[in-house]
Amino acid sequence: MHFQNVTFENPRGNMLAARLDLPDGDRPVACALFAHCFTCSKNLKAVGNISRALTDQGFAVLRFDFTGLGESEGDFAETTFSTDVEDLVAAARYMEHNLEAPSILVGHSLGGAAVLQAASDIDSAKAVATVGAPFDPGHVSQHFEDSIDTIEERGEARVTLSGRTFTVTKQFVDDLAATRMESSIGGLERALMIFHSPVDQIVGIDNAAKIFQAAKHPKSFVSLDQADHLLMDESDSRYVGAVIGAWARKYVDLPPATGAPHDDEIDHGEVRTETGDGYRTKIQAGRHAFVADEPTDIGGTDTGPTPYDLLLAALGSCTGMTLRMYADRKEWPLRETTVRLEHAKVHAKDCEDCEKEDGKIDRITREIEVSGDLDDAQRERLLEIANKCPVHRTLHNEIRVVSSLASEPARPEQSA
Repeated sequence: MHFQNVTFENPRGNMLAARLDLPDGDRPVACALFAHCFTCSKNLKAVGNISRALTDQGFAVLRFDFTGLGESEGDFAETTFSTDVEDLVAAARYMEHNLEAPSILVGHSLGGAAVLQAASDIDSAKAVATVGAPFDPGHVSQHFEDSIDTIEERGEARVTLSGRTFTVTKQFVDDLAATRMESSIGGLERALMIFHSPVDQIVGIDNAAKIFQAAKHPKSFVSLDQADHLLMDESDSRYVGAVIGAWARKYVDLPPATGAPHDDEIDHGEVRTETGDGYRTKIQAGRHAFVADEPTDIGGTDTGPTPYDLLLAALGSCTGMTLRMYADRKEWPLRETTVRLEHAKVHAKDCEDCEKEDGKIDRITREIEVSGDLDDAQRERLLEIANKCPVHRTLHNEIRVVSSLASEPARPEQSA
């Protein structure tokens, strides 16, 4: 991934600071526009993680600071929810004129409410994703409810939010209260994905239920389990980005191939990898894109599983799938399979049934947990079947890896 720092002008003449995250390659598959949470900025770690997960799948992402926040010009005290929506529309126009109009709108918290409201003014948007969004923007007022009386009396008040002090005006509060989201959500006419945590202490899960109820199909809901509102756990924000990317592909118009193969042209038996200066490696396996990496203590950036993690994942997933297929064919009541694997290099002399006697060997330990109303004979048979999964057999058979160098691209001739 590479990025560009850019600016664009909003309807009130303020220059807003933005960051355009771009995928590796000639052209993004589609573009996404990201709206951050109330009083946050484009540089919030969760925003960056979601953006990176999307660029890993070929999307370009524009994330920007709303007026008066982060590096953008303007006075926050003069903003309202309506002006935030105007900023979003201005960002979409900038993308349309300088790259490509956004097909995907993503909003976190109040930014989620903003993208729902702005979607009707962004014709290019085909899919909208919200993360921890309030159904009623007026919900934000609870963050400074102790100052509401002062705001009503004096027209404004200084409030402290997340350790920072902001001036909140009566105009801001009144605009929040006047905004009605139900009609905007009901008339969205775009695919909608709603992410929310059932333990969100800032914006309760009931907000997700109301948004879902008000929306028309196609609509989807993803529970973020134990995630907090700001997605402080990196795995939560990366998960959100990965899911949005996979889901949105159904609704965006993918461009024709330009050098790199289109998904439809990729053989599902082929895996392609691309490694840059560091260890972080992009992987394209059929239609699916993800990354591999190494831990930080050996020079990696820990943004993906290690190659050995992927090897174990291949064996574990193959084991589970094989047991599922066998149990279904036998009509056995297998409910769930959990496979735990570990890899280690051990001395050959410590292996009782290994042919090699010197040096070290690779040892994979596999613990299989099956649940369901199974008798002992069925459980023992499933253990036998696990050893027949295709990846298990491949690892135990003789393997030959045939390598060659691809032809070097022809270099253009230079005139004298």
